[in-house]
Amino acid sequence: MARSPGTAPERALLVIADVSGYTTYMRTHRMSLAHAEVNMSRLLDRVIDAASGFDLVEIEGDAAFLSRPADTLTDGAAVRATFEVAAAMHRAFHLERRYVSTNLCPCQGCNEVDSLRLKFVAHIGEVATQTIRKRHKLVGIDVILVHRMLKNPVGIPEYVLLSEDLHRLRDDTVATASHEVLQDLEGIGPTRGYFVDVADLADPSLAAPPDPTLLGRLGRTLTVAGSGMPYMLGLRRRRATSAA
Repeated sequence: MARSPGTAPERALLVIADVSGYTTYMRTHRMSLAHAEVNMSRLLDRVIDAASGFDLVEIEGDAAFLSRPADTLTDGAAVRATFEVAAAMHRAFHLERRYVSTNLCPCQGCNEVDSLRLKFVAHIGEVATQTIRKRHKLVGIDVILVHRMLKNPVGIPEYVLLSEDLHRLRDDTVATASHEVLQDLEGIGPTRGYFVDVADLADPSLAAPPDPTLLGRLGRTLTVAGSGMPYMLGLRRRRATSAA
């Protein structure tokens, strides 16, 4: 395996957008499974496209791992950037989810997409870049920590969970109230996190999206049917859920 030495550590803002309900959503019926795969890919594409200012590190099954350099961010700006990107990705996710759920396909993979939710975990810390077979990966204890944060006791379905290190950077410009939660992270130990409901981050000035037209619904139905064919024929494999 070709492996290059890691780069010198640098400070980075790390965000994982994780689709909840993915395992339950996937079905064994071939048509439903094929369409579920297509729909999940479209949802993740929209989420990633909405993450302005962040780089995609990796797609991890049903989650997108993102980062951006943090050295140029002031303390409060790091928290604001996290909330802003989470709100943008959340809006894009639910807009696409609505389009999927209103297409004309009767299969479970399309009808049950409304069961999916989007949650976020975020942390700021030191990371290094390692290249393995021409693929760049972020490594370091802070990368492990942000992934461990996905397993938490937060009791609402859609939230942004900040690590204690990131939450500590909040200033008076970040007015959204947060709630403390205790975690015992595997291999790291007891930590505190602070979460907000994603709905509280929505921009009230943004207009509600228009209802999909019949022509648009028909077009999306045909797109899903065509894109799902490779999965039905076994030409593409189903995605694996993330094992963070």
